[in-house]
Amino acid sequence: MGSIADAANKEVNGTASEKRPAVIFVLGGPGSGKGTQCAYIVDHFGYTHLSAGDLLRAEIKSGSENGTMIQNMIKEGKIVPSEVTIKLLQKAIQENGNDKFLIDGFPRNEENRAAFEKVTGIEPKFVLFFDCPEEEMERRLLGRNQGREDDNIETIRKRFKVFLESSLPVIQYYEAKGKVRKIHAAKPIEDVFQEVKAVFSPEAEKVEA
Repeated sequence: MGSIADAANKEVNGTASEKRPAVIFVLGGPGSGKGTQCAYIVDHFGYTHLSAGDLLRAEIKSGSENGTMIQNMIKEGKIVPSEVTIKLLQKAIQENGNDKFLIDGFPRNEENRAAFEKVTGIEPKFVLFFDCPEEEMERRLLGRNQGREDDNIETIRKRFKVFLESSLPVIQYYEAKGKVRKIHAAKPIEDVFQEVKAVFSPEAEKVEA
């Protein structure tokens, strides 16, 4: 009897693993408006929004040893090891019933990207890149005053530098594969979303078809 149950489980697991979730990477510098636009995409197109930053902050709040290590790295403006973030993302995907996800703020570098594809076996459908001038991002971050530890001018500038050095190669990699959808993010929120909608609408039609 056990063997029949095992066989059934194998069959279920096999089927589940064959159906990979649709993933879209959402990239842009700190303050480029990624989070706001992701909320709009969730409302309009039914995606689940996973923010790498939010998952890391939740881990820090949990008070785990992992969380303390993450906190120290963020304070120093460093990038958290790939496997830590990928495990948090994988867990969030597996525990969610949806099959389409926006992954916001990840991969942050080429190593993140390669590790994500290798560990999860998932390649993104495309990358949504919010292109925003540094002066505008700085103005937004200093103006939002959410009491976040990383919202002071020195840390903000460190984060810009890290983004430029680390994330642009990821964007270039996917650009070479024709998978980047660039959004001009310095405009007002509603105008930016009109651009975003133009990217997602054909995708939504395909899903419904």
